[in-house]
Amino acid sequence: MKPATRLVHFESCPGDRLRPVATPIYLTTTFEQESALGLGQFDYSRSGNPTRAVLERQLADLEGAAKAFCFSSGLAAITAVTRLLNAGGEILASAFLYGGTCRLFTKLSQYSGIAVRYVGSTDVESFRREIRPATRLVYIETPTNPLLHIIDIAGVAKIAHESGALLCVDNTMMSPYLQNPLLHGADIVIHSATKSLAGHSDVTAGVVAVSDTAIGEEVYSIQNGEGAVLSPFDCYLFLRGMKTLGIRLDRQESNAQKILEFLKQQSAVQHLYYPGLNDNLTGQLHGSQARGGGCVISLETGSKEASQRFVEALELFTIALSFGSVASSVSMPAFMSHASVPPSLRSQNGLPSDLVRLSVGIEDADDLIGDLSQALAKV
Repeated sequence: MKPATRLVHFESCPGDRLRPVATPIYLTTTFEQESALGLGQFDYSRSGNPTRAVLERQLADLEGAAKAFCFSSGLAAITAVTRLLNAGGEILASAFLYGGTCRLFTKLSQYSGIAVRYVGSTDVESFRREIRPATRLVYIETPTNPLLHIIDIAGVAKIAHESGALLCVDNTMMSPYLQNPLLHGADIVIHSATKSLAGHSDVTAGVVAVSDTAIGEEVYSIQNGEGAVLSPFDCYLFLRGMKTLGIRLDRQESNAQKILEFLKQQSAVQHLYYPGLNDNLTGQLHGSQARGGGCVISLETGSKEASQRFVEALELFTIALSFGSVASSVSMPAFMSHASVPPSLRSQNGLPSDLVRLSVGIEDADDLIGDLSQALAKV
């Protein structure tokens, strides 16, 4: 089945004789056992819950993964992946990362004995030059947030594996509907499911999907041992929201394309960023590993003050930190989602202070363009 079909056709409640079409919410902390000397399939909801099990199986199927695990947030998911490293190990990360990831990696290098170094380029050969014998994990986003740079997943995976390291890809910007990094050689995929996957700004969740059952056993041990699991009710909301992922992203992409054509003609917009915007090598690379450009557009106006006037004049685009929801939103990443990026790393990733990130929703495209037009007129 194709992704849009698989999003809505899955086993909603394995083993239930009543065969419900919607997965029930198992709001129970513990389960009665048949024996005092052994445990059944489920025993304690931190260790496993039927609602979460359905969601995790569905996510593994969509990502082409051996296993998937749901956490209480995207950062909880990333933290779990870092637990795969021991003291003395190293993470080699792209410099183009979400601000919260940078904050977490800074803490790691300060307190855990795990070193973190950054590659200030998206070029594959830059990763080859920077990788070291101590590197145990290579960590990238593609497209990157918020400059939407593209990194060659298969190329970086080859370099990581030649050195005995794992490749982890944050796939939040695309979701499994548009991109499957595991199929291009990645070992681990991360999602902040708070964004497009759940899609309605009512769930905070994270996902780790892995290509190998041995890695999966380690991740499960961390999930169960540390306990940052997703609650049954949030799993239910997540499952319900994900059923419309395909139709939402199709509409959001269609709106994004119309908005891009409008923005190209605006003198107040000095630079535009969108995956595959131009028919150049970067666009070709993205097209070879993804099935679309997504719902996020970034732009520059030329000054922080002009961008602030533009953002604050918008009416349909809500000023908000997140992206990927059904409702359009806008932010200035340098002062919001990426404010915690250390100054030394900012010099590597070149994040402009005037950058504006638009998350395009499912509203009527003409209404969104009208809102952008009136706001740009004030710039």
